[in-house]
Amino acid sequence: MNLNLSASLNIFKLLAKPSLCLPQATVATFADLPIPLDKAFVGAERKKVDIKAVVLDKDDCFAYPEQNEVYEQYRQRFEALRAAYPGRRLLIVSNTSGAQSYDRDGRLAAAVEKATGVTVLPHRTKKPGCGDEIMSYFRKHPETGVTSPSQIAVVGDRLSTDIMLANMMGGWGIWVKEGVVPLSEKSVFSRMERKLAPWLIARGYTAPEPSSPFE
Repeated sequence: MNLNLSASLNIFKLLAKPSLCLPQATVATFADLPIPLDKAFVGAERKKVDIKAVVLDKDDCFAYPEQNEVYEQYRQRFEALRAAYPGRRLLIVSNTSGAQSYDRDGRLAAAVEKATGVTVLPHRTKKPGCGDEIMSYFRKHPETGVTSPSQIAVVGDRLSTDIMLANMMGGWGIWVKEGVVPLSEKSVFSRMERKLAPWLIARGYTAPEPSSPFE
């Protein structure tokens, strides 16, 4: 069983501040990601965006759950993303592969790394609570050029994990609305999430503005 204590605990933060689950940008599918990702945040009200690194979800974002390979229709976009953010500037953070409470021996993470050519972060706390571990990773790799969380974009299909992670750590969130799994096969909670963002926006909530510096 893949329990997510982090999500359960952080639900209280979400109840207190619902805007934490709102993305700064939304795309229909992974194939619709603009490259470079700065283009996703273009708008007169936006300050200058400088995305230097990308945190990428796996399951139902660019791959089917429990599969390691990039979904066939997204391979071209995935490789374009790797080229735009080479080396350690692209990082996979999953609540399955690399999550130490689920992937205890790192076998799943190693398989994803082999299939994608991208580093998978080993992390103790699941999303959305692993922001400190992501920040620690980029501090250890200054060659990425990341000096602030506001230079990181988190791409994922879940508002309550991926997008909330982005906002809690002070980064930018890009919500992949459709995912790989057909809507009819998604969980009830996943289907409810697709209605949550429009509902909050209609009530005047807006996504937080990334600004938090490294401490």
